[in-house]
Amino acid sequence: MSYLTFLVIGLGGGAVIAALGLGVVVTYRASRVVNFAHAAMGMYIAFAYYELRATGDMVLPILGLPARVPLLDRPTEVTAFALCMLLAAACGAVIYLLIFRPLRGAPALARVVASLGLFVYLIAIVGLRFGGQGAAALVLDGPLPNDLVVWGALKVPADRYWLTLIVLVLAGLLSLGYRFTRLGLATRAVAGNERGAILLGISPNVVGVVNWIVATMLAGGTLILAGPIVRLDPATTSLLIVPAVAAALPGRFNSIWVTVLTGFAIGMAQSEILFLQSQWSWLPDIGLQKGVALVVVLFALVLRGDVLPDRASAAGTRLPRASNARNVPFVAIGLLVVGIAATLFVSSDWRSGIIVTSIATIVALSVVVITGYVGQISLATFAIAGVAAFSMVRFADDIGLPFPLAPAAGILVAVAIGQVIALPALRVRGLNLAIATLAMAVAIEELLFRWSWFTGGFEGATTESPSFLGIDLGVSAIGDAFPRRTFVIMTLVAAALSLIVVSNLRRSSTGRRWLAVRSNERAAAAAGISVTWVKLSAFALSSALAGLAGVLIAYHRTIVSASSFGVFESLIAVAITYLAGIASPLGAVLAGVLASEGLLTVALDSISDSASSYQFAVSGILLIVAAIKFPEGIVGIRSAGGTRS
Repeated sequence: MSYLTFLVIGLGGGAVIAALGLGVVVTYRASRVVNFAHAAMGMYIAFAYYELRATGDMVLPILGLPARVPLLDRPTEVTAFALCMLLAAACGAVIYLLIFRPLRGAPALARVVASLGLFVYLIAIVGLRFGGQGAAALVLDGPLPNDLVVWGALKVPADRYWLTLIVLVLAGLLSLGYRFTRLGLATRAVAGNERGAILLGISPNVVGVVNWIVATMLAGGTLILAGPIVRLDPATTSLLIVPAVAAALPGRFNSIWVTVLTGFAIGMAQSEILFLQSQWSWLPDIGLQKGVALVVVLFALVLRGDVLPDRASAAGTRLPRASNARNVPFVAIGLLVVGIAATLFVSSDWRSGIIVTSIATIVALSVVVITGYVGQISLATFAIAGVAAFSMVRFADDIGLPFPLAPAAGILVAVAIGQVIALPALRVRGLNLAIATLAMAVAIEELLFRWSWFTGGFEGATTESPSFLGIDLGVSAIGDAFPRRTFVIMTLVAAALSLIVVSNLRRSSTGRRWLAVRSNERAAAAAGISVTWVKLSAFALSSALAGLAGVLIAYHRTIVSASSFGVFESLIAVAITYLAGIASPLGAVLAGVLASEGLLTVALDSISDSASSYQFAVSGILLIVAAIKFPEGIVGIRSAGGTRS
């Protein structure tokens, strides 16, 4: 009976996944956008609801407007829910009209980056509006009853049944609405042939606005009702988009009932796995349940993917210009000289900023190689970096490998994992590959990084200070000598060498093959280029760069844990690199400057103590603007040259 109990308990999580998946389907039908910020939108509405219930203030999500508007002294559950649904409707309409309507004809990368920008902005705005404690400061007394319902030996909280019933009713209403109402028929017409729908007098904008309102209300309402179940955390709750997208994939983002049934199946399987871990001691105490979404994603994507895209897909792939990188090696040497000179004179804060900027530059170069040069959207950069970092610690502690053999071995392990992550890229691409790598990143974080032997558990793993030929290259020092200047110089050299390698490869025959595949896989294959070799080689270099960044992060922090290499960091890396210039090595340098705790953060902190707290929120806004107006990134705004593909 315990097995059945946990299956039924899983209905609660399954209902949340199914409802969020329904929202993904609704927005995709209306605008052909898979909104990675969908769960984050619902997360914000749920925070607003519980804050409204506690204080009577409506928290507004737009910078520049008042943070709070007093509405009611003692709002009831009904009035608070109704007001937050109005807020959700307004947010859905504004987000569609200002962000995703202008991107209807944009390439997949631009739409992904816009949704990541919104994702970043919403998490940042929750931190600004609700403080660092987040949901810990809120009383999560959900509207649904949560007393135990006893049926024989089956004892399950009532809110699981209520959520299940509500989601099933909503799915039925949506199914009937899309089949029989005028709006539903118009949505199907726009999804099938937008040009033809316009000729029939149907406005895609009206259809889009209404569907985005419905989707945002679905997300907000679901997370309000499920607040006590999901325990509302800005980052964790926002990443519920991964199982939600997994639920929508088998039905190709079109089938309501396939999405609902898959969502319930994922939630129930996750609950049952948690129970089995408590019963079977041989099962490792890691997040095995997070692997369910990955299995669904891989099954839905890879098995139906094609080795080469069809002509329509090939023709629809447009990416920013790839600069010829002719002068980049000289720029790299110049920046290295300036950086070393600055290291000798600047204060501790600025040296820390140089370290973070150097490491972030290497991370961004990893993104430039795989996405900017080969056109493969990977969201697993920091997962690979973490593999290298923890592997290095294990090689040093368990085998006794010294520096630089231990970091080199860690980087090789990262390359091997990168090749595994590259396997879906052999059959899927674009948005589908982004989904697959995001699911893989979540699985690596929850499966591999929760393995205490590998990562040190909650206490993390301690790295030995590197030394070479008697020179201490570690970061640790006393007082103002921290961080040690030799470590700063080591990170600068690593970043400069990475910049030179990537720029030289861009101009080589290998780089030309990469760009050919990026431009048109079918044409590249017809010209005798091995598309498989191109993708695997690019993933290998990208993984090596990510691994190098990972071992430097480990040496910099001295103690690293799973939180050092979360999925959120991977999303930020891709987004900031796109903002700076995802197809340019110099864009990677600018991305390093823009990185959190990098040189820009240090400069902002020197101006005002609170200026850097707005950096993430402003970065999110800039990402959205860049995706819509400046797809070449900041470094490409004034560029007239390059190779367009």
